[in-house]
Amino acid sequence: MTAPQETAPLLDPATYETGPPLAELARLRAAGPVAWVDEPAGPGCWLVLRHAEVERVLKDPATFSSWLGATQVQDAGDLPWVRRMMLNMDPPDHSRLRRLLTRSFTPRAVAALTASIEATAAALVDRMVDGADDGMVAGASEGMVAGASEGRCDFAKDVAADLPLVTLADVLGVPAEDRRLMFDWSNRVIGWQDPDYASSAAFDASTGTAMARQAVALRPVPDADGRLPDPRTRAGMPDLYAYARLLAEEKRRTPGRDVMSILLAQTDGDDPPVSDAEFEKMFWLFAVAGNETLRNGLPGGLIALLSHPEAMAQLRADPGLLPGAVEEMLRWWTPVMVFRRTATRDVTIGDARVRAGDKVVVSFTSANRDERVFAEPERFDVRRAPNPQLSFGHGPHFCLGAQLARVQMRALFAELLRRTSVLELDGPPALLRSSFQRGVKRLPIRWVAA
Repeated sequence: MTAPQETAPLLDPATYETGPPLAELARLRAAGPVAWVDEPAGPGCWLVLRHAEVERVLKDPATFSSWLGATQVQDAGDLPWVRRMMLNMDPPDHSRLRRLLTRSFTPRAVAALTASIEATAAALVDRMVDGADDGMVAGASEGMVAGASEGRCDFAKDVAADLPLVTLADVLGVPAEDRRLMFDWSNRVIGWQDPDYASSAAFDASTGTAMARQAVALRPVPDADGRLPDPRTRAGMPDLYAYARLLAEEKRRTPGRDVMSILLAQTDGDDPPVSDAEFEKMFWLFAVAGNETLRNGLPGGLIALLSHPEAMAQLRADPGLLPGAVEEMLRWWTPVMVFRRTATRDVTIGDARVRAGDKVVVSFTSANRDERVFAEPERFDVRRAPNPQLSFGHGPHFCLGAQLARVQMRALFAELLRRTSVLELDGPPALLRSSFQRGVKRLPIRWVAA
């Protein structure tokens, strides 16, 4: 067993402000598929480091449960509530909700979303390069000058943040004027370890719908020490849950063509229809998890290209390499770094004797650098094939939005490379203080138009 003092920084969110400790993960991975990690304020956990063992854990919910202790490393303060979220369910409850959602992503709905994604990606790059006001959520930074042949912007804020936001608003059927609320919610949940994000309240209720104004009135306020309730609990996100319930009521009255309207309208088949309470939790999952992963994966992918100009040159010369390059971006950056399971029985992983009730945390970051699967894993290679990266998970909880995530990444990078001839860093990126999400708060770049 590895000494606790050597591994404790792996769970410290401050560690990740300079990037994940890849050298330490490689050292532990070489020693074995599993390492014990001490928790500063918890019982500790088994960290699963190798690709094969991560897959084994994720595809065996009977032994490694999402429900028993939920999926965040730190124990939830309101476990009974958190367990009701789809992310924290095991089969058969999880299977029922997943079937309902899968049926809601009809070919027609996916085709409409794909067309919308491609149009939004083009509009975002137009705004960056031409300074056009396309009505997106976030405003342009000062370096984005209308009609300029070159300029500067914060890619994370001015470009990457909006694409998943608009896409998920389309999936959820959220009115355009309320989209900024989703930005605040995802900040609060994913950035709760980062003081820059934990109390995000950028949305102006006066600009939103009546639903938004009702919900924002319930937004929690910081206590005397500046702390907010844990956003993983119902008490921490009353505004989100209120908005979700109001939206569900509206969709039942006047359904649209969005995925959530299709979901709420399902009454056929053997599965009971989705209740308002279940919709609330699905809304949380899509609005937060679906938004934040791509919001960080897009700037992370650009950081990969900016760090490897030869790879960017290959993509400019041959855009057909882009689908494979997206898989390599996801492997190399890995937006969601870890997920937790809890052992339901005594079990052995490698040489580790895991006891029933132990936390078992899979490291996607480590698995995506496993030398047993990826030749020269530290090398960013847009031609890497095969590329069985695990950034979308594995097993019954494999990401439902993986297809749309890939569409978004391909669409945005295709436009970005087509519309520019030069892309360069214009200062150091600022990374999220989080041991869960490999987040990018700011990514200043300089561009020259093609």
